[in-house]
Amino acid sequence: MREIIRAIRVTLVLWGITAIIYPLILLVIGQVAFNSQANGSLINKQGVVVGSSLIGQSFSSDRYFWSRPSTTNYSSFATSDFDQTKAENLSQRTGVSGASNLAPSNSDLLKRGNEKDGFQGVQVEFDRLNQARIAPTADLVYTSGSSLDPHISIASARAQIQRIATVRSINVNQVEILVSKNTDDRFLGIFGEPGVNVLKLNLALDSL
Repeated sequence: MREIIRAIRVTLVLWGITAIIYPLILLVIGQVAFNSQANGSLINKQGVVVGSSLIGQSFSSDRYFWSRPSTTNYSSFATSDFDQTKAENLSQRTGVSGASNLAPSNSDLLKRGNEKDGFQGVQVEFDRLNQARIAPTADLVYTSGSSLDPHISIASARAQIQRIATVRSINVNQVEILVSKNTDDRFLGIFGEPGVNVLKLNLALDSL
């Protein structure tokens, strides 16, 4: 009986530490030290949430920088805005992510296109970029592993500067400055590559 009581006590103590104390400590640290990240890194425009700096959005207008293609069309609907029972809306739910998993040798990678989820094949992206006189880059043609990537490479952003400046009738130098201001450096200065946050950049364009 003594061993049973001791086991129960140990179980209750470990449960309290791992299920209550530890999560509360992380919650407090997150809200105090990393408040923005812990709450979704939401971006507000005139008091209205327009997105998150951590999740990409689709931009198709010539007035904006184009983001990276996505197999899930990003997460563009709130829960109350669509019927989750419809197959065409399943890829729109927040949190859905993933790549196409098509190998470079797979012919479907070139021709794949689905109007229901907005994802276009590599050949379609090539044609669109060539028509806009934009030099194709890897991240403007291929999707990312998560398909929610909010960044494009600096090269991809610079390739679109002339188009943006022409459409908006603004100076090229103004657009170049905005690209520089919205470029995120390597994590801790050594991990990954610098990237341009497309949503932040397009909001900065509208504020000119």
